[in-house]
Amino acid sequence: MKPYYQDDYVTLYHGDYRDHLADIPRADAVITDPPYGETSLGWDRWVTDWPDDASRIADALWCFGSMRMFFDRLTQFTQWKFSHEVVWEKHNGSGFAADKFRRVHEFATLWYRGEWGDLRHEVPKVPGAVKRTVRRKQRPPHTGEIAGTRYTSVDGGDLLQRSVLKVRSEHGRAIHPTQKPAGIVAPLIEYSVPPGGLVVDFFAGSGTTGVVARDMGRRSILFEVQERFAEKAAQRLSQQAFDFAAL
Repeated sequence: MKPYYQDDYVTLYHGDYRDHLADIPRADAVITDPPYGETSLGWDRWVTDWPDDASRIADALWCFGSMRMFFDRLTQFTQWKFSHEVVWEKHNGSGFAADKFRRVHEFATLWYRGEWGDLRHEVPKVPGAVKRTVRRKQRPPHTGEIAGTRYTSVDGGDLLQRSVLKVRSEHGRAIHPTQKPAGIVAPLIEYSVPPGGLVVDFFAGSGTTGVVARDMGRRSILFEVQERFAEKAAQRLSQQAFDFAAL
């Protein structure tokens, strides 16, 4: 199949990944946002057995989804062992139900095969507390003194990324109804895919996986079955192409 878009890091195909599964090379991870199958919209149709297909090309799988989706489709993940989840906290909610808590989050769950120690799990780091001098109005009462004093805090260094990530959604800028922001995809790629490694996305949508992987120096293979979204993803990828060789 001829790529719909291709550069040194990204290959995007317009078509169903199932028609080309045998040709997909071994990958470090599958990272994808599948149709949840929770609405009557044409693009929201669960693809039966896709998690089993993912197990044929990778030993690590990051899958976006809702709690309902994972409960309803749990038997589809029998080829995988569950590791942990990341919660994406959005700045605005979805849904119009007045009898439920306003839903402002989605899950990204990590599944794996084989031995845990054989997989890459590089937890992203974030800056910790910065060393600084602070003046207190008084010392704690248990010291027996009440006079003001100064103390210098300790540089906290880098900390492990928290499992709840607050990232603004792409509302108003998205080219796909369920487009994920780069800020929620990047930590997943850093965690499971080494520099120069390969990530596969069966349901590419807006192409965010490819955009982020390329910016991080990883390769990606993307599939999008609907041509209107494949075209938009290709345009986005071509506009945001980055020349790593020039660095």
